[in-house]
Amino acid sequence: MEESVGFLTMGKQRGLVKNLPEIGIGLLGYAFMGKAHTNAYKKYPYIFWPPVAYPRLVAICGRKEEAVKEAQIRYGYQKYYTDWKELVEDPEVKVLDNVGPNYLHSEPTISALSAGKHVLCEKPLAATSEEARKMWQAAKKSQGKSMVSFNYRFVPALRLARDFIKEGKLGEIYHFRAQYLQEWIMDPNFPAVWRVDQNLAGSGALGDLGAHIIDLARFLVGEINSVSALTRTFIKERPKVDNPAQKVPVTVDDAFVSVVEFVGGAIGTIEASRFCAGRKNYQYIEINGSRGSIRFNLERLNELEVYLVGEEPRVFQGFHNTLVTESFHPFWENWWPQGHIIGWEHTFIHLVSHFLTAIVEDTPIAPYGATFEDGYRCALVCDTILRSAQSGKREQIPLGD
Repeated sequence: MEESVGFLTMGKQRGLVKNLPEIGIGLLGYAFMGKAHTNAYKKYPYIFWPPVAYPRLVAICGRKEEAVKEAQIRYGYQKYYTDWKELVEDPEVKVLDNVGPNYLHSEPTISALSAGKHVLCEKPLAATSEEARKMWQAAKKSQGKSMVSFNYRFVPALRLARDFIKEGKLGEIYHFRAQYLQEWIMDPNFPAVWRVDQNLAGSGALGDLGAHIIDLARFLVGEINSVSALTRTFIKERPKVDNPAQKVPVTVDDAFVSVVEFVGGAIGTIEASRFCAGRKNYQYIEINGSRGSIRFNLERLNELEVYLVGEEPRVFQGFHNTLVTESFHPFWENWWPQGHIIGWEHTFIHLVSHFLTAIVEDTPIAPYGATFEDGYRCALVCDTILRSAQSGKREQIPLGD
C-alpha cells in the first residue's frame, strides 16, 4: 500500500514511509547560487527516493522588489520578501538558506540560529574569521542544524579520493597542491560589483575560489599549520555599477599564491586567480603519498586519476583514469547506469540530501558536510594568507578556539 503526501507518492524505505515531513525553505538571495540551491531542492525528492522530507519552497528574499518577485515566480517560491528579517521571522520558514553576498552572511544567519532555525550558508562562511567565529559560536548554542555550502565535498570522485586517503591507500601524505582558476573578471571595464569591495566581500579570489580548495585541503589532508603567501590586484580601479563613467578602487585580491604546511607534516601549494585567460572553472588537485597519488580536475568531475605503487601491471606504469560512475561509488546508487555522467549542479543535490537527512534524523553534519567550525577554520586560513602577503613573512595559523 502506498501513501500520498502532497504530490509525492511514497513507497518503502526502512519499512513503510509514513507522514513524510515538509521542511519550509527560506532563500536569502536569488542569483547564481539561488538558482543552484533551488534546483537542488526541486530535484532532491525524486532523485534520493524516497526522501527523508519534502523541501517546501516557502519564501525568497532580495533587496530589489522587481527582481525578487520575478525570482519567486521563476523558481516557484510561495512568497517573497525584501527584508531578510521578515524572512527569518516567518513561522513557515524552518531552514534559512543564505546565498546572499558575503556581507549578508553573519547577521541573518545568527538571527536564524538564535530563533532555533536550521541554516545552510554559502561559502565563505563570512567576510572575516572574526565574523565566522561569531557564527560558529551561535551555531553551537542553537537547536538548529548548521552547515556551510562547500559543495565540492559532494563530488563523487573527491569523496572517493577521501576514502582512499582515510583507508591508507596513499600511505603517508607528502604533498597537496591545488589551483582554482577562472577568467571572468579580466576585462578592465567589468563593473565594480560587490565582489571587488573588501568591505562587502572580505577578499577577492581568495574567498571566492580559494576558500573552496582550502576547505578541500582540510577535508582531504587535515589542518594547515602555516602559510607563506603573495596576493596581487592587477586592475586597481573599475567602473561604478550605477555610473560607469566614474571609477572606484578595487580593494581585494585578483589572485593569490601560497605555500602551506600541514599539521601532519605534508607540504603544499594553494593558488587561485580570476585572471587566467581560457580558464572557465578550472580546479585541479593533486595529492602525493608514500604509496600512491591521485589527481582531480573539476572540468572532468566524473574522473579520478590514480596511481598506486606496486599495484599496477608493468605496462600501465603511471596514472590510470577511473570513471567514478559505478553503482558502488559514492552517491551513485541514486543516479544512472555506469558511464552516464553527472554535472556540477548535482553536487548541490548531494549536499541538500545530506543536510535534510541531518535535520530529520538528527545525524551529524561532520565529517562529510562542512560545519560552521569548518567554515571558521577555513576563514582563519584565508585571513592568515592575507596577513602573510602583507607582512612578507611566513605566518602561523591559530588552531585554538
